[in-house]
Amino acid sequence: MATLNLSKSYDFFKPEDVKERIHIIGCGSVGATVAELLARFGLTKLTLYDFDKVEPRNLANQMFRQEHVGMEKVDALGHMLCEINPEIRGNIKVAAHGYVAQKLSGYVFLCVDNIDLRRETATANKDNTYIKTMFDFRTRLTDAQHYAADWSNMKMVDDFINSMNFSHEEAVAETPVSACNVTLSVAPTIRMICSLGVANFVNFTKGKELKKLILIDAFGFTLDAF
Repeated sequence: MATLNLSKSYDFFKPEDVKERIHIIGCGSVGATVAELLARFGLTKLTLYDFDKVEPRNLANQMFRQEHVGMEKVDALGHMLCEINPEIRGNIKVAAHGYVAQKLSGYVFLCVDNIDLRRETATANKDNTYIKTMFDFRTRLTDAQHYAADWSNMKMVDDFINSMNFSHEEAVAETPVSACNVTLSVAPTIRMICSLGVANFVNFTKGKELKKLILIDAFGFTLDAF
């Protein structure tokens, strides 16, 4: 079985140093992109959560291809990840019914397109000592935000949860839509914020300071990190 050649990145990041499992809750535009970036670093212990199927409209801003239309997103994504690195096949787990209070540990990426569900997940796991870090992503058309919290730091955890103090309906009202009321989203914005979130994760696993908040405007060429 072929393995992923990590010669271009191994001196910078050694995947075996990450012992914990990585949970990706939501496998749409953000979750699939995060998973793909992690896979290319050689990380294999991934758990994917999503209950949706791939639709034709997903192809414009998500990682999926025409051959995946009609498939469960977790299965389509899992197939793509194993194409990148066959070693993932023996380690990946999928939850085709989405996240329904399964036990979490290690690193958690909140990528589901509903702020209420992300807030509920973070709040329910506030005292979960098996979690090392949580990461959150919020995207619109050209701008996006990435939040993170070291789960051993209760002040960071509280700030992380408090940043979600608004409803899904309020978030939808602030999201740009087309004349036909279709949510607008483009791949460059998604790729940029996901790349920064994964960079934040990698830096943290290497002992560097975690960025609590990263703000970008992909087409305004602005970036701030705190």
